Amino acid sequence: MLSKEIRQALAEYVNQHKNIYTTYALQDNTRDYGLAYSIAYEEVKDFIETKQKRTFKQVLFHFIDSKNMSDAEIYRKANIDRRHFHKIRSKPDYRPGKSTIIAIALALELDKNDTITLLNSAGYTLSDSDAFDLVIQFCLEKKIYDIHDVNLALDFMGLKPLTGC
Repeated sequence: MLSKEIRQALAEYVNQHKNIYTTYALQDNTRDYGLAYSIAYEEVKDFIETKQKRTFKQVLFHFIDSKNMSDAEIYRKANIDRRHFHKIRSKPDYRPGKSTIIAIALALELDKNDTITLLNSAGYTLSDSDAFDLVIQFCLEKKIYDIHDVNLALDFMGLKPLTGC
């Protein structure tokens, strides 16, 4: 077990090198190492407020509104189940998979930049080192938006098709 002095020195070291406000809960309990960290609440809150971008749902429905399409048009073109699309629409924190988001981007006929924006809002991206992502980028650059054609391109390269296929 770490001694009280070592625990305190460790906490001070971390505090100095990370600029984290540290609280000490140094207990002699053998099951508890006794280090607890707290970050200034206002600092974290300000950081989030200045850095946070729109949510996936906000970005998605901005694109849907700008394309003036109905939900039915989108989920049919994307080859997504109506219930799945309803879940995306109605559950605030629901995050669909990358393939589903790509299928929706294709249904909306988003260009490469807008597709990346939509993917980023859900925590995904298109990588230049992944064959699946490169096929998707190729299709977007060539304006190939039909999901069946994209699936044929993926199949041609020996890759898994998009959702619902």
